[in-house]
Amino acid sequence: MRHFVLPTSLKICLGLGLLALTCPRDAAAQATAPPAAQAPAAPAPAQAQARPPRVPLPGEQWVQLFNGKDLTNWVEVGKEKWTVEDGAIHGQGVTNAYGYLRTEKKYKDFWLSLRFKCEADGNSGVYFHTEFAPGTVNVSSGKQFEIDRVLGHHTGGLYGDGRNWYAWPAAEYESVIRPTDWNDMLLKVEGNRMVAILNGITVLDFTDPSPRSFDGYIALQLHSGGQGNMRFKDINVRDMSVR
Repeated sequence: MRHFVLPTSLKICLGLGLLALTCPRDAAAQATAPPAAQAPAAPAPAQAQARPPRVPLPGEQWVQLFNGKDLTNWVEVGKEKWTVEDGAIHGQGVTNAYGYLRTEKKYKDFWLSLRFKCEADGNSGVYFHTEFAPGTVNVSSGKQFEIDRVLGHHTGGLYGDGRNWYAWPAAEYESVIRPTDWNDMLLKVEGNRMVAILNGITVLDFTDPSPRSFDGYIALQLHSGGQGNMRFKDINVRDMSVR
């Protein structure tokens, strides 16, 4: 079988012929084809907006006032007996005078949560916005949320500021206290509004039209007469004071 070799000139002519047959067609197709549709550009990612600082939840603002071990953060006023027993503050009247255990810090607007137990019929309470005459147990300003296990003695009511009683629970709330057991108390003081919640029940919600004290210590009280016998524990405060 013989093989024929094409001359170089014939190879060139054939190549040019093929180009003439294909190139114009391809060029025409490209010239007449509609432009390919382009996908819309993806929107630029939105810039992350700076978030405002998160407002702390109430539970994150609570501060422990009593550590369950000693009387750190507290100051004794008077000569009554204040000790720590079994994780609780035990206040006992040993003279005929009043006795107080006050905070080191002053509070204006606050929530105060605590548990208390009355060991006797002696009167007690939680004073606030309180100042004492120097070197004495005399309250120069301030008032108290009353604590007294005797029914009808207005536990949760307001007494003081030179006005004696000026707000007290309705009669149906006088029996909310547990006379011989632990009681849960939440006290809210915001501006001239004062709220007492005893064992989960709001026993007083009072807005004072003419308040007389606005800032001062929080103080646990033992009434005069030597009958005071009180226990307090789980004491926490949420300070909302703006001065």
